[in-house]
Amino acid sequence: KGGGTVFDNPREVNVKDAFGIDNETVTLKRMECGPASSAAVLSDGTCLTWGSNDSGQLGHGHADDVLRPAKLRYPPDSPLNVTGVSQIKLGSTFSAIIDANGDLYTFGYGGSAVNGVGRLGHGDAASHRVPKLVESLVEDGCYASQVAVGELHMTVLTTEGETLTSGAGSYGRLGNLDTDDQVHLEPVEMLAGEEVISVCGGHAFTLALTADGVVHSWGRNDKGQLGLGAGLSVDIYAMEALPRPVEGQLEGRRVRRVAAGHSHAAAVTADGELFVWGSNVFLEPQPFPGLLHSKIIDVACGENFTAALAEDGRLYTFGKGRTGSLGHASKKNVNQPQLVEGLVDRGRVVSVSAGYSHIACVVEGPGKDDEEEEEEKGATAKEKK
Repeated sequence: KGGGTVFDNPREVNVKDAFGIDNETVTLKRMECGPASSAAVLSDGTCLTWGSNDSGQLGHGHADDVLRPAKLRYPPDSPLNVTGVSQIKLGSTFSAIIDANGDLYTFGYGGSAVNGVGRLGHGDAASHRVPKLVESLVEDGCYASQVAVGELHMTVLTTEGETLTSGAGSYGRLGNLDTDDQVHLEPVEMLAGEEVISVCGGHAFTLALTADGVVHSWGRNDKGQLGLGAGLSVDIYAMEALPRPVEGQLEGRRVRRVAAGHSHAAAVTADGELFVWGSNVFLEPQPFPGLLHSKIIDVACGENFTAALAEDGRLYTFGKGRTGSLGHASKKNVNQPQLVEGLVDRGRVVSVSAGYSHIACVVEGPGKDDEEEEEEKGATAKEKK
């Protein structure tokens, strides 16, 4: 995501050329998509970002859009020059990274009295266009294992399993009952007794997955994105200010993966079933029968679409296709999961990430078939003669 071109079919990107890799030992570790941006983390800790940058959320020290992958800019004395980046999450106005030591850095727009302050976790509303260490975590002796970003809030999972939030408190998105902003990361008290292993952020809501496979949700619920069922009032003011378990048809099932989009969410169970909810379509988790014969292992949610990765390395997408984000060489909507045919001959998909209107996936190239191996053996034999 960088220029103005729209692709409705998967387009291959040469990793070494696009990311400037000139060392054979360096590989692509992970791809991440933000609402209108993308990022790549390399095995040596290098992090590159590109796309929309009107709030300085790409970490380059300016607020101009970035059309090609470029390395994050660090102050000369920043530990990031040594530690490198382990993971990154991109938001619409701010972003967050975790380094190899578990220290958290944030950058972008710090907020205002109108739309909430504290999303960067630095104790104020100041904006930063390069990564800045969240010092309060260091002072508390906390290390981050995961971070999730919403539009106006941030959620952090520590290595001790504690869930922390900061930013705008509107719609209860911080999970602490009230709607006051938090300028520092504070614990979500209702999850204190839970072993949280994963967090993800939607536009104005959050999901937390516990070790026993239960999903908890809180925040805005105007489109049923919390998955709490039709028994609750769902209108433009609907919200839950405390974490609640997502049950319905997920009750009794162990969830292994969760994903949050703008106003919908998805979960993958240990048995490989895919459940989705939200977008004013399903108010509680619903299975997708179109994938009964495929074991799903991961899922990503965009603004109005979902991507599901199967155990065999095939990618399925469904939802609104007007931006070409479904990858079916069409901009038509797709109501049931459909195989992304353009990826089948390219290799095995090993990871997928979704922005509001685009998808990025990492593909392992196909192995050599028997015919290719025989040709190589023949060529070697001729050389020996």
